[in-house]
Amino acid sequence: MKGSFIALLLLIISLTASAQQWAFEAWHDGKIVLESGDTLKGLVKYDLQQDLVQYSKKGSIEAFGARKVLYVEIFDQSVNQYRQFFSLPYSATGGYRTPIFFELLSEGKITLLTRENLEYRTYSSPYYFGSYSRQVLVYKYYILQENGVITEFAGKKNDLLNLMGKYAKDVDEYIRVNRLKMDDRGDFSKIVAFYNSFFQT
Repeated sequence: MKGSFIALLLLIISLTASAQQWAFEAWHDGKIVLESGDTLKGLVKYDLQQDLVQYSKKGSIEAFGARKVLYVEIFDQSVNQYRQFFSLPYSATGGYRTPIFFELLSEGKITLLTRENLEYRTYSSPYYFGSYSRQVLVYKYYILQENGVITEFAGKKNDLLNLMGKYAKDVDEYIRVNRLKMDDRGDFSKIVAFYNSFFQT
């Protein structure tokens, strides 16, 4: 009986993971601003792993790489908000920079960008001795500096506070009072937006 329950549980986990639709798999109302200056409005699908966006209107589909695109905006119904993506030059190694897509989370003194990716993660099961793997959506964060250089931010809270100079104590208190976590995309965005608010006139 116990063995059949475990098998059923694993099947449910597997089906749940495979049935889930990620935002990048769906079509969204949106627009694409091309490098040529043209603006395309209609259904938009994005793929950050391939650095492509697709545009659909009246049954025809066109695909554009990051080199051809300046800006993408979609309304993501899964989170009920607009999301903005920019094609920006980047090099992970510090060499030749090539355009790739970044999502804008907060713009200001510190401009926070992100890219999402699917990864397999292994989890321990509380119901039996063993583990299972499933796909999860993970985010990598980047800081766009005022000189236009983009650097990956893989640090912790103290690393972020060190960037905030004399406002670090205010931001630290804001994080504590609102119980925000940097490993949550929405919370991280709020933290940076709060810091940027000190520079708005």
